[in-house]
Amino acid sequence: MEAPSTPRSPVTVRVFAQRLSATPRGARLARRLALAQLHDWGVPHGTGPSDAVAAIVAELAANAVTHGRVPGRDFELRLRLDAGGVRVEVTDTRAEPRPPGPDAVRPPRPLDEHGRGLLLVDALADRWEVLEREAPGKTVRAEVDLPGRTAAVRGPAAGDGRRPG
Repeated sequence: MEAPSTPRSPVTVRVFAQRLSATPRGARLARRLALAQLHDWGVPHGTGPSDAVAAIVAELAANAVTHGRVPGRDFELRLRLDAGGVRVEVTDTRAEPRPPGPDAVRPPRPLDEHGRGLLLVDALADRWEVLEREAPGKTVRAEVDLPGRTAAVRGPAAGDGRRPG
C-alpha cells in the first residue's frame, strides 16, 4: 500500500548564469539576455522592475568590459529570482580598480565624461554591494525588489541591507 503523495510547493528560486566576452558586444548581449530571462520568469518587458534590472545589467556589464577587462577572460552575468525580487551579479577577473561601494559613490562634476554608471545603479537598486572574489576579481551585486512579492526569505545585500536615504 502506497502512502498518499503530498503536494510539493513549486520552486521559488530561479537562477540564470552566463559567461560573456569582455567586449562591448558581450555587454550588450548581457542586457538582452537579462530582459529575455526576466520575461521568461514572468517579469514583463516595460515594467519598472524589468527596466531597472536592464539598466543595472547594462551599467555593470559596461563597467566589467571597460574597467574589469583582462585580455582573454570573460565576465559573468548571474541573475536570481526569488520570493522577493531579482538579484543581479556581474563578476569580472580584474582585482583593481575596485569600484566604490554604495556609501562611497560621489556624483561626477558637471563636465566629467564618465562616472555616472554607479549613480544609476545606486538610484535603481534597492540594495547593492561590491564583493571580493577568492580568485582575482570582484563581483558587483544589486537587488531589485518586485512589488507584490514577499521578501521574507531574502537577506540584505550589504551591511545593514539598506541604502541610506
